[in-house]
Amino acid sequence: MENQTNQINIDNLDKNAPVDEWEIDNLPNRLTILRMFLIPVIIGSLYVTTFELSWSEELKKTLGYVAAWTFVAASITDFFDGYIARKRKIVTVFGSFLDPIADKFLVVSSLILLNNLSRIPVLVVVVLVLREMYMTALRLLAMERGIKVPVSSLGKWKTTFQMIAIPMLMAWDKPYGISFPLLGTIFIYLSFFFSVYSAILYTGGLLQKIKTARAQKKNSAH
Repeated sequence: MENQTNQINIDNLDKNAPVDEWEIDNLPNRLTILRMFLIPVIIGSLYVTTFELSWSEELKKTLGYVAAWTFVAASITDFFDGYIARKRKIVTVFGSFLDPIADKFLVVSSLILLNNLSRIPVLVVVVLVLREMYMTALRLLAMERGIKVPVSSLGKWKTTFQMIAIPMLMAWDKPYGISFPLLGTIFIYLSFFFSVYSAILYTGGLLQKIKTARAQKKNSAH
């Protein structure tokens, strides 16, 4: 009976033990690594569709769907690795480093190739890519100053519209009379609008917080 009690206590300790921040082999990180491996599949599939070969129209259509469904699968791993990490309170250095990089690689490479296929205007791609770079720099600045920049609902809508638009533009088909090119174009422009608007709001909010922090520091000094 004593051995059994000890075993129960050990099991409970294991479950409640803090996660090693340098750990790599956990479920969220595995999903992030899987997402990284899916990116070359998307890039390769879309790249082949850039070739103008008369005999390859059906192949290009198939590869468009391969890229689209792979992008959807990668987006799902992005959702679940974040959800599981928050649920189990798994925060590691490896995950914190690789997860945002995987997200940026996935979206930016897809946008560039879709522009190469003339499915997204270059201005939209430039703005969306620069916005990602700008927000990364903004968050680093906020983190350095100890200021939190929470994800706004506008930012979430931007991401949602983007994740809907990109696979539609990859497939570039009209199944059952549903025009993916038209819907994808509408959603990517919505993403474009929310991207710019949310970046402006993020900037204003951060500047206000910096101003407040400076005022508090100045008052405390007196």
